[in-house]
Amino acid sequence: MKIAKVLLGFIKYSIAEKLPFYRNIVAKFISNPVFASSDITPAELTTALDNFEASIGAARDGGHTPIAIMHDNEHAVDKLFRNAAHYVDKIADGDETIILSSGFLASNQPKTHQKPPLAAFDGDHSGEVDLYAKANDKAGSYKWEYVEGPVPTDERAWIPITTTTAAHHTVRGLKVGVIHQFRVAAVTPSGITDFCAPVSKLVV
Repeated sequence: MKIAKVLLGFIKYSIAEKLPFYRNIVAKFISNPVFASSDITPAELTTALDNFEASIGAARDGGHTPIAIMHDNEHAVDKLFRNAAHYVDKIADGDETIILSSGFLASNQPKTHQKPPLAAFDGDHSGEVDLYAKANDKAGSYKWEYVEGPVPTDERAWIPITTTTAAHHTVRGLKVGVIHQFRVAAVTPSGITDFCAPVSKLVV
């Protein structure tokens, strides 16, 4: 029988993805008596997340110091939740149900191994974002679009970036400290596919 383990891939999530993921874990810790013996309290996790969220807002002006503070707070919450993940692993002892009840993801969930339609990562330089799309075997090219701020309700708000033959692209010259939305569509012999669900990324 396969033994389930807590997946630690959340460390590589974008900042915008980490907040709701971590908040969900805190909510499940509070309501689950299985984790009552943890040395890491919901209050400690919540305080760290509040500080992290506040620093994200402060970093939106693009200042070097606020951005540095944001990353320091990100590393702090990552460490806390990594420790929480190890604790859940110990308590669960391979039980997938217990792991999932904590809000973390388990290693033997098939869906966690599927490549997402689009992933966004920090580029090599400030103001850059590396985009990686799930390759489409029938695609001859890929159309990339973005928008600053939240996902728009008006399709006309999306701004074309470029069209590439590869399923990855680096976007440069973005406004630092601002959350951007990205999406991609494949161009196939039968036409252009629907754009994927937008992916949020705070540009640093």
